[in-house]
Amino acid sequence: MAILEVKDLKKSFKQNSVIKGISFDMAEGEILGILGPNGAGKTTTLQMLLGILTPTSGAINVFGKDLFLHKSEILESMNFSSTYTDLPWRITVAENLTWTSWLYKIDDRKKRLNKIKEIFRLDKIWHQPFGSLSAGQRTRVNLARSMVNFPKVLLLDEPTASLDPEVATYMREFFADQRTKFNTSIILTSHNMAEVEELCDRVIILKDGLVVGADSPANLAKKLEFSHLRLRVTKNSAELDKLITLRKLESLVDDKQYTITIKETLLPLFLYEVTKKNIGYTEISIDKPNLEDYFMKIAREK
Repeated sequence: MAILEVKDLKKSFKQNSVIKGISFDMAEGEILGILGPNGAGKTTTLQMLLGILTPTSGAINVFGKDLFLHKSEILESMNFSSTYTDLPWRITVAENLTWTSWLYKIDDRKKRLNKIKEIFRLDKIWHQPFGSLSAGQRTRVNLARSMVNFPKVLLLDEPTASLDPEVATYMREFFADQRTKFNTSIILTSHNMAEVEELCDRVIILKDGLVVGADSPANLAKKLEFSHLRLRVTKNSAELDKLITLRKLESLVDDKQYTITIKETLLPLFLYEVTKKNIGYTEISIDKPNLEDYFMKIAREK
């Protein structure tokens, strides 16, 4: 069942078309990634999904209801977190989260806030002013704020930016657990492709206000024909250079470490030629295409 449906959504600012007609949906309990180069329309799309911006045309249905006709009811079960938004700096973490909690109907507010404090490991900074926190701590508090109403639909814009690796891993595990336990539906934007591959069931890629790719991370990566062959060459590197030139392959060389971009189907023949020309190497690895490779291909295309 689709918990969110976006149909032919468009948004223009002073005749400048930013979103040019995008359509997608999200199933209940799904984690959906929205990717795109800077200026692709990701932030504008999220702001329309939250009802902050009104679309020029198109429709957004959440829980089977029109977002703009039932905004208050729908937003009661939605929330968001963005690295690029802040909470009031002069009041404490506890005061910020208490104030936020009053935006929602919560039966036992004290119990909920204590649970949020525990989940997001906020004990040590609970009574500190928000403005005194590090960037990573502020990100963590913003994530805590986004969960204060235990939303059914959660929008996360760069959720682990500024977090140290241990906390970022904990946050990723937490959101994956929310989906598993409570069927929470999550939309995620991130520049961390490994994070997207780990968390997201599907990805849509925006470019110039249009959807230019939509599938699972694995299936998008499979659309690329090329792999990366890595060799640490110990003998006859000049012969390898000639072979790369002859086969018109792209390559990078760093201290005798060759990274060669080559079609996967041509790998056996190329390695046979390497052996035949007596090119020596001590290390070899083959990296198949991943989501980042696909994203970079899309970003570079005109």
